[in-house]
Amino acid sequence: MTAAVDFATRLDRHLARVAARRGALAPPQVAVHAPGLGITYRSGELALPFHGASVGKLFTATLTMQAVEAGAFTTDTPVSRLLPGDELAGLFDADGSTDAAGGATVHQLLAHTAGVADYFEGPVTSGRRMVELVHDEPDRFWTPRDLLDFSRERQRPVGRPGERFRYSDTGYVLLGRLLEESTASTFHDLLHERIFEPVGMIDSSLWLRSRPAREGGSVRTRIAPVRIGRRAVTEARSVSCDWAGGGVASTLDDLVAFSDALHHGRLIGEAHLRYLAEPRHRFRPGIRYGAGMMQVRFEGFSPFLRGLPRPVGHIGVLATHVFHDPVHDAEIVLNFGGTREMVPSFRTLIEIERALQRVSR
Repeated sequence: MTAAVDFATRLDRHLARVAARRGALAPPQVAVHAPGLGITYRSGELALPFHGASVGKLFTATLTMQAVEAGAFTTDTPVSRLLPGDELAGLFDADGSTDAAGGATVHQLLAHTAGVADYFEGPVTSGRRMVELVHDEPDRFWTPRDLLDFSRERQRPVGRPGERFRYSDTGYVLLGRLLEESTASTFHDLLHERIFEPVGMIDSSLWLRSRPAREGGSVRTRIAPVRIGRRAVTEARSVSCDWAGGGVASTLDDLVAFSDALHHGRLIGEAHLRYLAEPRHRFRPGIRYGAGMMQVRFEGFSPFLRGLPRPVGHIGVLATHVFHDPVHDAEIVLNFGGTREMVPSFRTLIEIERALQRVSR
């Protein structure tokens, strides 16, 4: 049995068990590309786009580094130099400063240390949380200003800029806005012009805001099912609450191509890639956060997993994954399509890494 066949057989068996436990949910979408090992594996609906959720932060971070390389700003540039004060007001603990962002920098937004709240999952001082509004107001379309106003009006800053690490979708909306202001382009145009088109991602879009290059006419396209909790929100316009923090909709092959281009120097330089990936903070047990990228340390899940590679990339709340395994030079993309599917998605990531390790011996 060849290494590639052995890999596929092992993963097919694992995914068959996963699918049997998903009930009415469709089988997960899975892609593994490790050309040095002769592995190109796909499972699930190959051409069906899916919501990447916070996997989209990889794209926002990449665009930010491209802007840094072009000289538009640096990672140390204060946010207040790039966005108007009225847009920043009330989002930061400015402590009486004339700087509406309290001196927060681009780096602090990327690394989730700017002190702004998290509009998507963070606590609120009044009214319903964003997750509830996605369910309860499915026809609402959220603009970036709406998302910032949600944090401004219903949440409090979580600390002074630079004081602590707190994951923040609000911070990534601000990154999207400062990219727009510094380039005089819309965020979705930047995605298409600077990433999708150069990489050949013809089936990717910013959901509800742009259309894939392969399609014409309507902005909307077919999308894989999405569940928040037990409720389907696949067709809800309220999913527009993901923007620069996670609004990219893409396919297995497009995301494999993106990850490959990002980690092989075709989108940003090596130094800036290292900057994004360098682990700085503990996100969850077994996961470290850099500046727009996560690193998985499997031994943090269980000591029995010590010795597996430490892939870098990002996860999304819908149990989506885009990771690069630097040991096996492999790209791994997963979509499990729901907030309750995170555990089985990580079990699959572990199975993939074990299978890659077995093949490489």
